[in-house]
Amino acid sequence: MGRLANISGKEAARVFEKAGWRAIGQVGSHLVMVKTGVRVNLSVPQHRELSVGTLRKLIRLSGMTVEEFLKLL
Repeated sequence: MGRLANISGKEAARVFEKAGWRAIGQVGSHLVMVKTGVRVNLSVPQHRELSVGTLRKLIRLSGMTVEEFLKLL
C-alpha cells in the first residue's frame, strides 16, 4: 500500500476528475463532485494538505482503492 501523506485538496480533485468525477460547484472551501451512475457526492476540502483519514474516506466513497488513487496521482 502506498503513502497518502501531503496531498492537497486541489491534487485530490484532479485525481478524482481523471477517474470520471466532475465538479458541480463549491460550498465554502469544499468542492462538490459527482459521477454519473454513483449516488454519492464527494465533498473535497480545498486545503493545502488533507488529513490521511479524510482522504481515505473520500477514496472509499468514490469506489476506488488506495492503489488505484495513487496510480492516477
